[in-house]
Amino acid sequence: MAMTAQEAIALFDASEPARVADILGDWRGEEVPTGHPMDGLLAASFWWGKRFESPDDAHPLIHDLPLWGRQALNPALIPFHLAAQLPLRAQLGPVLMPILAPLLRTRKPKARLRDLAFRGRVHGAMCYDAKPIHDVFVWLGPDTLLGWMEARGIERPYFFRLHREVSPRNQLRGGVGAR
Repeated sequence: MAMTAQEAIALFDASEPARVADILGDWRGEEVPTGHPMDGLLAASFWWGKRFESPDDAHPLIHDLPLWGRQALNPALIPFHLAAQLPLRAQLGPVLMPILAPLLRTRKPKARLRDLAFRGRVHGAMCYDAKPIHDVFVWLGPDTLLGWMEARGIERPYFFRLHREVSPRNQLRGGVGAR
């Protein structure tokens, strides 16, 4: 579902804010292309979605990687600004991520969930521990969220959708060298 940034902002503002208590669980993600410099970055890196275990235990980056399976990655170790500038990222990402995954994975939560004021309303949001990033959520349907990522140094919002997963098979696989 590609749209302009203005259309995504209008959809976000017209949708009901999600609250932390209602979004716990596993969420499969997909990008919403808006012409943002980061468009395509998550898809090229095998991004699967997010896991919200409790308000204090959130995994912002779950990737389903060749060779490694489903892994939580540590956002503190990923240079988002550089990655967004990577030429040929759609071609290089699928090659680099499986190689870098052992260095980037973690078993520890790397974000927290909080209800916070955003654009004049209270929303459930995920606050990254080591980066100046917040993902703020609204409902698009009973099991679908629209996420607005805002970050210091990124001039315009980056949008993504999350779909609630109810399958027990979405457990993280343990890995050697997890942080």
